[in-house]
Amino acid sequence: MINADSAQVYRDLRIVSARPTPDEEARAPHRLYGTRDGADSCSAADWAGDAKAAIGEAHDAGRLPILVGGTGLYLRTLLDGIAPVPEIDADIRAAVRVLPVADAHAALTREDSKAAARLRPTDTTRVARALEVVRATGRPLAAWQAERVGGIGSEVALRPLILLPSRDWLHARCDARFAQIFSDDGISEVRALLAHRLPVAAPVMRAIGVREIAAFLTGEMTRAEALAAGQAATRQYTKRQYTWFRHQPPPDWPRFESAPDTPAVRAELVEALSFSLPERKDSPSTGSGRTVGGR
Repeated sequence: MINADSAQVYRDLRIVSARPTPDEEARAPHRLYGTRDGADSCSAADWAGDAKAAIGEAHDAGRLPILVGGTGLYLRTLLDGIAPVPEIDADIRAAVRVLPVADAHAALTREDSKAAARLRPTDTTRVARALEVVRATGRPLAAWQAERVGGIGSEVALRPLILLPSRDWLHARCDARFAQIFSDDGISEVRALLAHRLPVAAPVMRAIGVREIAAFLTGEMTRAEALAAGQAATRQYTKRQYTWFRHQPPPDWPRFESAPDTPAVRAELVEALSFSLPERKDSPSTGSGRTVGGR
């Protein structure tokens, strides 16, 4: 099993990211779970490089690698490659990142109007990225994104499977999941993370649950308020994931809409993912299990 969830790469967040338990990890080899310190930000390109290495190791061992996770950008980068945007000048990045999002969006409207029209004016991360790229390179981000390098989609035999159970079932699990996260152990995990005083913009700090539990710890929210906020944030994120996985992957990727909570349905999933490694090592195959809302 190879992790494809952007929060589960961080060792700081086993509980908050709902990483597999040690007992679950003992049932089969797990790779790229909890491999990064929270201070070591993991980009999609970083993860794709790590995933390629893990896939190669699995093939060399005669095993079938199965990617599991709901971070669409990670999966797209691995399969399709990444735009070859040059390294952004540190001074340009710093100047952009200190701008209030409204000012950054106004500047983007002047310098890359198509990107400004496409992005939400409140999307701090994407607005800043588009602005720093056009300022540093003289080309819009969309122009760079039209070029892709490093993808392995044409080199593997892919067996994709997208899980899209009913939203009611999914939302009930989201609420139950965050209630489990908001345990004493989950709270202690966030308290330990906050002690590192990482930048608020660090990816690990943006994981759902960190902000809500931090607000409880600082007294900005009651426990009940923080729990409700975390449950709402989880459902909202799941809605975005659900929409992405329904519409963005190729239409011939199977969409499995039954809830995987009975032995019969789980047997169907196992059958759907049944896939043997070819004998020739120069024609590798990759099984890919996609989950919505994490593991």
